[in-house]
Amino acid sequence: MKQNLIETVNEYLSLGINQQLDYEKFYLYSIITHSTAIEGSTVTEIENQLLFDEGISTNKPMAEQLMNLDLKKAYEQSFIYAKSHADFSIELLCSLAALVMQNTGSTYKTIGGDFSSAKGDLRLLNVSAGRGGKSYLAWQKVPDRLQKFCDWLNAERKVVDKNDIHKLYELSFEAHYRIVSIHPWADGNGRMSRLVMNMIQYEAGCIPSIVKKEKRAEYIQSLAQSQEKDASKDFIDFMMNHHVDNLQKQIDEYKASMESDDIKGGQKISVGGQKKWSETTLKILELIKQNPKISRKELCSELGINPSAVQKHIDKLKETKMIERLGGAKGGEWRVNE
Repeated sequence: MKQNLIETVNEYLSLGINQQLDYEKFYLYSIITHSTAIEGSTVTEIENQLLFDEGISTNKPMAEQLMNLDLKKAYEQSFIYAKSHADFSIELLCSLAALVMQNTGSTYKTIGGDFSSAKGDLRLLNVSAGRGGKSYLAWQKVPDRLQKFCDWLNAERKVVDKNDIHKLYELSFEAHYRIVSIHPWADGNGRMSRLVMNMIQYEAGCIPSIVKKEKRAEYIQSLAQSQEKDASKDFIDFMMNHHVDNLQKQIDEYKASMESDDIKGGQKISVGGQKKWSETTLKILELIKQNPKISRKELCSELGINPSAVQKHIDKLKETKMIERLGGAKGGEWRVNE
């Protein structure tokens, strides 16, 4: 597993996938979309791009849109903390939890006192996972256990080998497992545990892992198995394999999108008898000819591919001077150089 991870990450980086224009932004949008989808959101990546970049509301429930907007703010703040190598503390975690639940949190009145998940307060009530599910740590023990978690994580971050990518991912997955097992908040524990995981990865310079919504059942099952055994191995194994699979899929998609030897009608596709192009690249070129003001979002919609894939083809056309941008992102247009 370790060698497979190293080889896949090295290939990913050698292809320069992480150096594409707006890679970090679109990758973050994917992380957010899938993390909220795990919790029931139906907002798509393209809808989130419109929501985040243009402030354009979708026809999805407002609570789901607010969930995505809140998580975006939380991730942006978490990466600021990661860049400064801030120590983890209860205060830091609660400040991030407050951002995660800012617009969808609730106020609770309990025997232990009143608290608000919208303010990132630690829970003052006992919780279980679903009807008849696992009962989590008693609320009275949460502050002490969370402090021990922060102490453990801060110590591990100092001694982990920064050149051992496998150990770095193991640490991030272990942190995810430990914090979600504590279940410090009444709401948002899943999103927070994935955020902490990505925060550790980001600080270490690793490619952040995405828990895909399509793997929700396996993800939850692996977590339940580990909690039942009181050992993180099953969960870490799932997360490691899932991350490798995600990266390999991106590698395969990238290679396919950049393939210059596609065959169409028994002949290699070419422009001007010199440069060979993929079918998708030619479709984008044709759409730009038809509508010089077409946006990247409209290209995504027309072709049914994600923003990062569209950007790869646009970069390819710009590098060979086939197209150029006149004006800014808003109000500008494309020019095709025949």
